[in-house]
Amino acid sequence: MLCAVYKTRKKQGMYLYVTKKDVFDDVPEPLMQRFGKPELVTLLALDKREKIAGIDKQKLTDELNSNGFYLQMPPKEDDLLSTHRVSLGLSSSPDKKF
Repeated sequence: MLCAVYKTRKKQGMYLYVTKKDVFDDVPEPLMQRFGKPELVTLLALDKREKIAGIDKQKLTDELNSNGFYLQMPPKEDDLLSTHRVSLGLSSSPDKKF
């Protein structure tokens, strides 16, 4: 199976995988609006790869076959402030005062 991978300028680390280059018919319109103008990153032959950018190959293939697309979200960022507060012996979030 061949798929095309696109990135967005709106959110670093977000990628859209589709089954055909420049064909976004299966991608819901609200998702395309939030994604913005897709920029082609690469074409992938899934059969020749064991790992694909930290994605389970079977899950990616299943999503492409059933939905026609797969959206890869960026990894969740660590909350450095919360981690620092805990290291100081404080609660992870500051008390809110109104």
